Amino acid sequence: MYNISGNKAVAVDAVTFSELGMTENDMEELLRANIEMICDEEESMLIVGKQVRNAKHGRSDLTAVDSNGNIVLIEIKRDRKDIENRKEAFEFQAIRYAASYATIDTPDDLISKIYAPYIEKYEKETETKELTSIELATRKLYQFLHDNGAEKQFNEKQRIILVASDFDEQTLSAVAWLNSNNVDISCFKLTPYKIHEEVYVNIEKVLPLTNRNDYYVSFLEKAEVSIAKTNTTFTRRSLPKIDAMLEWGVVKPGDIIVAKDYPDEGTLLSNGNILVNGTEISMQKWLKELYGWSSIQTYVFAIHKETGKSLAEIRQEYMGKTEVRNFIE
Repeated sequence: MYNISGNKAVAVDAVTFSELGMTENDMEELLRANIEMICDEEESMLIVGKQVRNAKHGRSDLTAVDSNGNIVLIEIKRDRKDIENRKEAFEFQAIRYAASYATIDTPDDLISKIYAPYIEKYEKETETKELTSIELATRKLYQFLHDNGAEKQFNEKQRIILVASDFDEQTLSAVAWLNSNNVDISCFKLTPYKIHEEVYVNIEKVLPLTNRNDYYVSFLEKAEVSIAKTNTTFTRRSLPKIDAMLEWGVVKPGDIIVAKDYPDEGTLLSNGNILVNGTEISMQKWLKELYGWSSIQTYVFAIHKETGKSLAEIRQEYMGKTEVRNFIE
């Protein structure tokens, strides 16, 4: 990272979380409250547990459910030294915890064992006081699964996310091998920088590697076969965002954006944020607070009022038409 002043660039060195006086618990709380740091606008996620103890007295850092109904285990280590000093490998510890989550058969099982105790622990964050923790957990989890169309595929798979400021080579090697054998495990590197007493964090997904083809512009060759199907694919993290949609002209500043299945709406601004009751806010933050989830698929749950289509549908239609035009040309 560089600090630029005029035409002079000065390198800013990274620091460690331990140097900042942050504990592993501090990092857990940071991610618990801001899980969108490691999942983007294309994914919904609901945090359902913290420091969950299994039958063998192991403790998993954070537990979540994603928009596909998978239980997600999030394991956090402050610094590389914390990983190297462990007797048990970082990734193996996470695998053991994920294996215990595979025994959770139903949403009710998750509610009674993990989610309701979590809600009780953080009852001060709960706006609805008239419901018991079981009742509130049941309402929130079933609504989350229903809204994301994941009711019938609850916990068919488990995911693992490892988070640290740096990773040792053995961990990365093991995770890469697990990826090649279809284990859904990823590594996120959070690098802190301190500039004028303020802390900034750079977030990088280290593994699994993004397919390099995602960065290539496709040259579609003319052929005598049907053009109903194309080979162009986009990963979740390479999909165009709202700034691109504004540039395309498929949405415009002043358009009304409605929250799916809610009466709440806001006005789209030229910078991609929306204006709600006179306050400028990002769509992700607005929808996240409205639904009460930890992160949300912004483009699925943001509805363009004029067309009645989600931003995801509008984006996909434009991308499809562009592929056809490129093919014909």
